[in-house]
Amino acid sequence: MSEDLSPAVAEGAGCHAGADTMRDAAAKAGKSEVLDRYAADYPKGPHDQPQSMCPAFGSLRVGLRMRRTATILSGSACCVYGLTFTSHFYGARRTVGYVPFNSESLVTGKLFEDIRDAVHDMADPEKYDTIVVTNLCVPTASGVPLQLLPDTINGVRIIGIDVPGFGVPTHAEAKDVLAGAMLKYAREEIMAGPVAAPAVMPDKPTVTLLGEMFPADPVGISMMLEPMGLTAGPVVPTREWRELYAALASPVVAAIHPFYTAAVREFEAAGRTIVGSAPVGRDGTAAWLKAIGDAFGLPADAVAAAQNRFLPAIAGALAAMPIKGRITVSGYEGSELLVARLLIESGADVPYVGTACPRTKWSDPDREWLEAKGVRIQYRASLEQDIAAVDEYGPDLAIGTTPVVQHAKTRAIPGLYFTNLISARPLMGPAGAGSLAQVINGALRNKHRFDMMKDFFEGVGEGHAAGIWEEVPQDRPEFKKKFAGKMIAAAKAAEAIGN
Repeated sequence: MSEDLSPAVAEGAGCHAGADTMRDAAAKAGKSEVLDRYAADYPKGPHDQPQSMCPAFGSLRVGLRMRRTATILSGSACCVYGLTFTSHFYGARRTVGYVPFNSESLVTGKLFEDIRDAVHDMADPEKYDTIVVTNLCVPTASGVPLQLLPDTINGVRIIGIDVPGFGVPTHAEAKDVLAGAMLKYAREEIMAGPVAAPAVMPDKPTVTLLGEMFPADPVGISMMLEPMGLTAGPVVPTREWRELYAALASPVVAAIHPFYTAAVREFEAAGRTIVGSAPVGRDGTAAWLKAIGDAFGLPADAVAAAQNRFLPAIAGALAAMPIKGRITVSGYEGSELLVARLLIESGADVPYVGTACPRTKWSDPDREWLEAKGVRIQYRASLEQDIAAVDEYGPDLAIGTTPVVQHAKTRAIPGLYFTNLISARPLMGPAGAGSLAQVINGALRNKHRFDMMKDFFEGVGEGHAAGIWEEVPQDRPEFKKKFAGKMIAAAKAAEAIGN
């Protein structure tokens, strides 16, 4: 670590120091290579930090879902508390390790020694296959060298990653940071010699599925691949280590979520073919099955057999469950374009799609299809852009993040939270064709309730003026700015050395 920079981070309020300060400190402390890699993998575009939760939540979630995998966080106590609270809110049932630090241990390098000791203490092959150690913002900015940890201890794999908020734009892409690191480790193990076989050996060539999805979707994809003599392979991020070997063994990888740049790099290094988009809706399924068939070099009649079996069922399901209305879509999961495709094929008018994730070539098939339908697509969408789209298009329903939904409801527009109500449903093939209709149509039918509430609360004001007043309060933005500055200064002082 660079001792002339670490104190600046410690004394400059750690997480409160600002992205530029933290990034500069990290580069000078020996993290330039990591940050350059992230800048190339996850280009930020016009927005520094699109709306999303702390990026490290994504990598934490990947590790917590894997069997026989332990997780250790290295970061400010407040960050660790927030991440662990959120992970357990989303159903994690694992203990998360934490290596605390203070300014002295951060500056002197003792923190790295403490992490190394913690890893050695935890490396029990009876309990774990892998231990993942994650640097959050302050340890990354201070140059804590996780790359100096041993690759293995007592036969347990050790993986150290940096997931700073100032280097990884969204939690979706942080999933890729860990998934890519694990695939790299597994690929090098394969190159070194024999590895463990999957628990179940498929009798057909497999297609690895890249990206988290509803549990029913891989099953449905397998059914659609069966007429072509193929089957679905593992889903990456995986649930156990040896599934990584099976994922790397698949000749073709379907980039269902198109932002897994590091993972794609490992698959390409293994000589695998990558196919973008997904079997969503009739058009999407037809194109995707053809792309998979082309990747395997299958004859046209094999692809046609799969299309002829499933496309009529998809078309029938879409026709049976139509969606009528104008809908704006925004989110940070990475599947926003797929959802928009399904809505349009269901009959909805979708003028705008905003996603916090970046544009990659693996989303080009979806982007091109949507743009041909007149949809405006905003990659790296900011909250302001998503809200502006609601105001501009005046939809019958707004699908989005919590603040987008809140804004829509203040305008008497029904809203649905993308993550919990939309992405937690099947999207692929016949099962996905009618999956959104019930919840979407139910929300559309609630428009009159919002009109009633808006009428009921008419005249009570908004924002700072909300309520019944003899004299309506005057907004004082200059005071807010002044006291916000004082709060930031107090936070910085509280984290300074000696306090």
